[in-house]
Amino acid sequence: MNLKNDRLRLGLSRHIGRRHGMKQFAFLLVLVATVVSIAAYMAPASGQADEQAAPFVTKIPPGYRDWRFISVAHEEGNLNSFAAVLGNDVAIKAYREGKLPFPDGTIIAALHYRFVPSEENNKAFGRAQSFVAGAPTNVQFMVKDSKKYASTGGWGFAHFNDGKPADEAFMKTCFPCHQKMNERDFVFTRYAP
Repeated sequence: MNLKNDRLRLGLSRHIGRRHGMKQFAFLLVLVATVVSIAAYMAPASGQADEQAAPFVTKIPPGYRDWRFISVAHEEGNLNSFAAVLGNDVAIKAYREGKLPFPDGTIIAALHYRFVPSEENNKAFGRAQSFVAGAPTNVQFMVKDSKKYASTGGWGFAHFNDGKPADEAFMKTCFPCHQKMNERDFVFTRYAP
């Protein structure tokens, strides 16, 4: 009977050991799944895995050439260009109402061109005085989304050359420059009457 009891105890001990091992394995499996889930959830918030978390816009907004006129801009020096500044309906409404800060959904576009003399116009005027759009230099956008772009005053910035977005190093210069206009919600351009 002693031998029988020893075998029974040994079998019971193995069963308990396996059961305890299974519980440890299950706990470890749940722990690993939890850590992986938290890491996956946190990655987009850090801006590393989700391009939309960065303050840079990498796609040209559709239909921007049909937006309404806001103003023009002329920049000399190294830029030597002028721009047509356009806005979507949200931007135009905010400009007309004098609404600051601009509401989410506002998009402002600046279409930059070299300016060149117009020989045709100068002949008509009888002297050199006319300049027109030459080669395009770039297209820039500001997109207002106060949550998505909270780190840059609620604005996402874009700069495209020949339809390709500028690199991240270049884009990091946008907000520091626009910060100088914080009293106007980081926008340089005023609405032209």
